[in-house]
Amino acid sequence: MSESHSVSTTQAWLESLRPRTLPLAFASIVCGSALAFWQGVFNPAIALLALLTAGLLQILSNLANDYGDAVKGSDKEDRIGPLRGMQKGVITQAQMKKALVITVVLICVSGLALVAVACRTLADFLGFLVLGLLAIIAAITYTVGTRPYGYMGLGDISVLVFFGWLSVAGTWYLQAHALAPLVFLPATACGLLATAVLNINNLRDIDSDRENGKNTLAVRLGPVLARRYHACLLIGALACLAVFNLVWLQSLWGWLFVLAAPLLIKQTRFVLSEMEPVAMRPMLERTVKAALLTNLLFAVGVVLSTVSF
Repeated sequence: MSESHSVSTTQAWLESLRPRTLPLAFASIVCGSALAFWQGVFNPAIALLALLTAGLLQILSNLANDYGDAVKGSDKEDRIGPLRGMQKGVITQAQMKKALVITVVLICVSGLALVAVACRTLADFLGFLVLGLLAIIAAITYTVGTRPYGYMGLGDISVLVFFGWLSVAGTWYLQAHALAPLVFLPATACGLLATAVLNINNLRDIDSDRENGKNTLAVRLGPVLARRYHACLLIGALACLAVFNLVWLQSLWGWLFVLAAPLLIKQTRFVLSEMEPVAMRPMLERTVKAALLTNLLFAVGVVLSTVSF
């Protein structure tokens, strides 16, 4: 194998793995762990295993997304978004299938270690095994299978559930061993921010997705309503964090996340005013960064609210 081909293959795999998406997957685990720290039940071993498992699930989702779209022919050369390894012909179906199997095995090992360390009862152990299995199935069937739910406009609710409610509340529960309603406000905020990232991606690809029968929620709503929906996601996330601080945290540090609000507001105005799909291309990375910053500032604020200076 020549050096140039080796480099192109490596680059193709990096494009399919999409390492830039990992911080957003980690953010919900960080938020859940920060809440656990606030309540005095933080367990670093559980938090690290949860981070590893979340990262592997995100990688599985990325690889499965590339595989499903390539097999269905959804990603063509005229799309605005970047073409990945399979679409470029550098990675074969057999190689991608092997990568998917390896990733699933790694998730099972990491997930089993997580529940073995964290769960104290058989019911919790079995319950989280089921949730882990559902997460694997959801990651794969977003674009893979005869009826992928990502092609039916159900990706947004899946992201809200898995990147928000289950990730944050699950991380909390594994450390606190109890479920508290208060965690669902920051969990919803994390989920809404992650959904905003997906929506920007779908707004960018709205024309090619419509032509190829990929009926994302953005396609179903249309370009105008999908942009208003995006504004609701970002404003809703800020509202959830504000209510949490007002009702439960009640700390000046809890408002640290407001420092990210100008970025979210600026993005909202841009998305509402720019109607061309190509204008959304740079917004994807900016949305990831803004969502990550919001989550991290909130987590830092929660931790600092428990520390005496």
